[in-house]
Amino acid sequence: MGNDHIKIHKWLYPLSFLYGVGVNFRNKLFDWKIIRSHSFDVPVICIGNITVGGTGKTPHTEYLIKLLKQEFQVAVLSRGYKRKSKGYVLATPETIITQIGDEPYQMKQKFPEIHVAVDADRCNGIEQLCDSHITPEVEVVLLDDAFQHRYVKPGISILLVDYHRMIDEDALLPAGRLREPARGKKRANIVIVTKRPHNIKPIDYRIISKQMDLYPYQKLYFSTLTYGELTPLDHEESPRPLNSLEKDEKVLLLTGIASPEQLKQDLENYTSNTDSVSFPDHHAFTAKDLQLVKQRFEQMEGNKKLIITTEKDATRLIGHPQLDEELKKSIYVLPVEIKILQNQQENFNENIIKYVRANSRNSILHQSKDAHRP
Repeated sequence: MGNDHIKIHKWLYPLSFLYGVGVNFRNKLFDWKIIRSHSFDVPVICIGNITVGGTGKTPHTEYLIKLLKQEFQVAVLSRGYKRKSKGYVLATPETIITQIGDEPYQMKQKFPEIHVAVDADRCNGIEQLCDSHITPEVEVVLLDDAFQHRYVKPGISILLVDYHRMIDEDALLPAGRLREPARGKKRANIVIVTKRPHNIKPIDYRIISKQMDLYPYQKLYFSTLTYGELTPLDHEESPRPLNSLEKDEKVLLLTGIASPEQLKQDLENYTSNTDSVSFPDHHAFTAKDLQLVKQRFEQMEGNKKLIITTEKDATRLIGHPQLDEELKKSIYVLPVEIKILQNQQENFNENIIKYVRANSRNSILHQSKDAHRP
């Protein structure tokens, strides 16, 4: 089925067992209410996963931003992985990437009208975002990568599961990539199986649905990656559709993301001449890394060639002082979006919007007034 990217290091099972004991004990403390989860008077939607990276949190968060921002004032709260700052930071147009991290920086650049903040303490972060003197009229908070942050009790919890790395076939860290046992999925209201390939059969949906073994209160959706136009990283050329790639055009895929495999496969549908240079997720590119990229690109024969990178990687490349100016002219950014499948997109959208409308501060205020009417 979807286990083509799973590698289990069985010799690390003893360490995984010890890790699991600690994770299970922590979860029990929350389940028994010895450690309390906090609710807030603003709609909170959590987007997260059980595995370490690679499920598509950022494009799914951006999908929710685009869905909600027309009607509500949206705020996104992240921990700001690998940022150089501490505590709570609210992004402004002048905020640099090292202060908030690459993914929050990307979202603020794409959606300047929303509030983007980072804080390892999500409860404090939400309280700060709800301060009307600092961020007025926040109507919904999207928690990025917070499925394990149980100090916050979200109104809707969305769990993302990579089609290529199904959680029931994976193992706990460090043998596998699970942050907690797969049974932790019971906390999710919505489960989305992401990165579904375009060639799976209808029966595969039924097999996965049975494999996920969800409770009646949980909703299951499937999503796939879709791509925008190739956009020059930092030079004056017009964007070009991905299908404008010619079969003899050579592509070097440059990534620093957790799971680039699906992107590699999708690019091969447009050109058979692909190579890749992959770095770890959130990788800070060094001069040595960029020299390697330049060498690999120069080794590709012919004049029809280009480098394709992701939006997240572009945030770490565009202002890099050691990126060769000539190389920069060959780099194109490929935007990634998601699409909800099986004609369920409208249903998914309605579930999200209904929750926010019903739990918005204005709605709660009206309900409170109605309750006190004679």
